[in-house]
Amino acid sequence: MAFEGLSEKLQNVFKNLRGKGRLTEEDVHIAMKEVKMALLEADVNFKVVKNFVKTVEERAIGSDVLTGLNPAQTVIKIVNDELTDLMGSEITEVKFQPGKSVTVILMAGLQGAGKTTATAKMAGQWKKKGKKSLLVACDIYRPAAIEQLQLNGEKVGVDVFSLGTGVKPAQIAKQALEKAEKESYNVVILDTAGRLQIDEDMMAELQEIKNTVPVHQTILVVDAMTGQEAVNVAKAFDEKVGVDGVILSKLDGDARGGAALSIRAVVGKPILYVGMGEKLEDLEPFHPDRMAGRILGMGDVLSLIEKAQQSVTLDEQQGREMTRRMQKGKFDFEDYLESMKQMRNMGGLASILGMLPGIGMNPAELDGVVDEKKLGRMEAIVLSMTPAERKNPKLLNPQRKFRIAKGAGVDIAEVNRFVKQFEQSQKLMKQMGGAGKHGRGMFGMPGRRGGFPF
Repeated sequence: MAFEGLSEKLQNVFKNLRGKGRLTEEDVHIAMKEVKMALLEADVNFKVVKNFVKTVEERAIGSDVLTGLNPAQTVIKIVNDELTDLMGSEITEVKFQPGKSVTVILMAGLQGAGKTTATAKMAGQWKKKGKKSLLVACDIYRPAAIEQLQLNGEKVGVDVFSLGTGVKPAQIAKQALEKAEKESYNVVILDTAGRLQIDEDMMAELQEIKNTVPVHQTILVVDAMTGQEAVNVAKAFDEKVGVDGVILSKLDGDARGGAALSIRAVVGKPILYVGMGEKLEDLEPFHPDRMAGRILGMGDVLSLIEKAQQSVTLDEQQGREMTRRMQKGKFDFEDYLESMKQMRNMGGLASILGMLPGIGMNPAELDGVVDEKKLGRMEAIVLSMTPAERKNPKLLNPQRKFRIAKGAGVDIAEVNRFVKQFEQSQKLMKQMGGAGKHGRGMFGMPGRRGGFPF
């Protein structure tokens, strides 16, 4: 995930500061030098880094920070505040036209940035909020792009308007808007053509669309993996066409994070969403304060709660039934599979731990705690059981365990270990009266103390 390297380096800097107790100006100066190197290595714009470090150092030294009771913690708070400010201070949302007016949004970006996918994801999320969107295929140069938009639209349950490859994009946009006004759509989203690089023909085409239909928001999709090049692309689009907001795609990859920390300062445009994966819910509203907390290892509990609310598939009656079984120590392997499903919907255990305070996004801290392969083997063990065995673990005699091990492709010792840990968890839940007395765990899962090897 993006920021891993930066997060780890910054947390090491702050760990050293905390170990010193009282701080001198020289301590702050040395720490800021390390912060500067960490930001540059994360591909943050040089001028942005220079101003950031200067501001933090002036605030830390030019106040009573160094003589306070907890100077290291105060310096960390200053860094957090300035990081948040650097990325935009507060969340910026897409502005919709009032009343029954149709909002026209133009999506722009280079080829391969993830524009068509982001277009469908946005429409799908707005559908949940009661917005009726019409996706418009304005990329007439690649039939595959039209097919991709139609496929993505079908996945999220949003209509797609296309006139094929024989009509100019500006005319397609015009006819789409006429359809939207007649059929009471709230939003028209124009998915325009991308290019391998910025060229005058692309810019002229976008300008023609904007001259033909009233575009209310122009949203640029840039690939976070390209680092500072993403910032340069945003700057070029803004100068030529005008940009109202940015979507950073592929922030879940190996991006160093420089684009997220530079775009607002260099281009002056807010980041609206960040792409954190392939699923619909993996397009997340960009919260500068939460992102700063994740970078500094402070966690992101609010985003974690929102993810949990979006991904929970149990209805109230199922939830009460699971709680009752847990209180009686009857949490079975079917419940375990449901828990694994919910956890996957939230991005997996590593993603969840990365949002918890004290763990943050530091890969060194997650190392050895999360073993996704082991979780996969445990799930394979459960899936190799019969429905009766899942509901009644007491049926698991040596012969059955041998069959399950063979079906899961693991050693029988691993099956024995997993079943034993599961039984320990059941006993612990029964002794504690179940997690339901104090509210069920986020996934209905027992914790590590219960024996599960998470």
